[in-house]
Amino acid sequence: MARTIFVTGGARSGKSFFAEKLAREFASPLCYVATAQSLDSEMDERIRRHRERRGGEWSTIEEPIHLSQALARCDGQYQVILVDCVTLWLSNLLFKYEDIGERCEERILEDLQRLKSTLQGMITPVILVSNEVGMGIVPDNSLARMFRDIAGTANQALAGTADEVHVVISGIPLRLK
Repeated sequence: MARTIFVTGGARSGKSFFAEKLAREFASPLCYVATAQSLDSEMDERIRRHRERRGGEWSTIEEPIHLSQALARCDGQYQVILVDCVTLWLSNLLFKYEDIGERCEERILEDLQRLKSTLQGMITPVILVSNEVGMGIVPDNSLARMFRDIAGTANQALAGTADEVHVVISGIPLRLK
């Protein structure tokens, strides 16, 4: 089983920058699995800035939904794979499954279990970036509360199985595990 590194923190905390720094400690080739979807001009700009910051040494794979399959396809082809980010992947799944009502959370947790199984079988190290979303106020609507709860469950599960866990606060990384 390859090494899994989990990096979490709040929005704009510096977690992606830190994860990229960790990834560069591995030899090339480097792989970046992006879960963001370009749905508006603001997100287009964010994606452009991220790509520009990373530079040309990275291969980028865009996969908003089928994260486990993307990792399995990339396994063995790179020295490290960085997934940015788990939270957007969960959000994408939530919007994909929200029409099925009560089974929505169950389906997302099945996808999370698939991701954990895939990670356990990987030969390529994987760095996962995820937002810590549960430290603020309780959201005012059920969909947002469901997302917060799912993200918290996912972060616990992935951090629990990871070999290393870091939290980034105000640009300062702290190793937890």
